[in-house]
Amino acid sequence: MPGVYLLPNLVTSGALFCGFYSIIVAIKGDFIQASIYILIAMVLDGLDGRVARMTNTQTTFGEYFDSLSDMLCFGVAPSLLVYLSSLAMFSSGYVAKIAYIACFIYIASTAIRLARFNSRNQTTDKKYFMGLASPAAAAILICYVWLMVDLGIDISSHIILTIILIVSLSILMISNIAYISFKDIDLKQKVPHLALFAISLIISFISFDPPKVLFIFFLLYGLSGPSLYVVRKMRRNRFTDQDLSSKNNR
Repeated sequence: MPGVYLLPNLVTSGALFCGFYSIIVAIKGDFIQASIYILIAMVLDGLDGRVARMTNTQTTFGEYFDSLSDMLCFGVAPSLLVYLSSLAMFSSGYVAKIAYIACFIYIASTAIRLARFNSRNQTTDKKYFMGLASPAAAAILICYVWLMVDLGIDISSHIILTIILIVSLSILMISNIAYISFKDIDLKQKVPHLALFAISLIISFISFDPPKVLFIFFLLYGLSGPSLYVVRKMRRNRFTDQDLSSKNNR
């Protein structure tokens, strides 16, 4: 039987464990720690692919293993975290049904997003994601829970906002809106000293108030796709109007 490369799959296994342990911690009621474990899984998920490319150990097995890990870490774990932290308070009635249906929609959208990503044409532009990436969607969702718990706000009293957020993220994941992927950043290239200073400032800024800063950061990234889409469409319509007016003047 052919073997597998240890290093990148070891990183993926670490992300898989973080997603699993996040579910365990969420069931115990520690929602902040559960959110942190999903964020750690997000960091490891960003590393395994880069490690595979840098060590020339990319395999089809690694891609499938990574997708299965993503399904648990960024599909099942975040939806379960949101459900246990707020939506599980409603045990009967239409509100309870809407709550678990919304969570299922999020999980199904994550599965569709991952399946579409794996079946993509390899010649597509890797600078952009088609639709919101599942780690980014999960980050917005868990930072929302983390922020609410940190502020001492009862999330169950904001069920409408929570369901709107879940459904909106689900739609963005399966949409055709382009998002910057940051995959064109080469970690092996030299960077100016000012870049290291900027990274230090960002880390210091995050440590000032992690739930607020991270939620705002990921929310702005989630809104960047629709915003750029609207700007491109307005610019395209303006150029079309200019072309029509120039033809009419002729």
